Amino acid sequence: MIVDKSKNTKDVPHDYVELEKPTKARFLKMENLKMPTGKFALSGFRVFGKGAGTAPKKVEDFVPLRADPKKYGERRSIWMKWRQNPDADGYVIYWGKSPDKLYGSIMVYGKNEYFFTGADRTDSYYFQIEAFNANGISERTEVFKSE
Repeated sequence: MIVDKSKNTKDVPHDYVELEKPTKARFLKMENLKMPTGKFALSGFRVFGKGAGTAPKKVEDFVPLRADPKKYGERRSIWMKWRQNPDADGYVIYWGKSPDKLYGSIMVYGKNEYFFTGADRTDSYYFQIEAFNANGISERTEVFKSE
């Protein structure tokens, strides 16, 4: 048994349990011992951790593409592409208007491209990307500027 709440006397509709030390498990079982109404419901049961495998490598060939500022064209959209990493489940693209303030993020699953449509026509944008899987997160790429 990892957590025992059988002696609990408090109402905990949004209980959060953090283990003191990491635990390996293949399955998790929750057993309802008693409910005042006799009805039990479970929603939003989430477990966090890392698998025993290897985290994906750093993303390669990340390129944000945008129409040239000297040419007439649609500049509110930026198409980003990168080399697909077979070990990655997905990617997180960080973006912002300053290289040290990449506060926006976009999560992409199963693709190696993203069409960003949230840019202003005249502002520069900065982007960075990392890959992730059940075993961890890769190192982020360098920051790329899109003028």
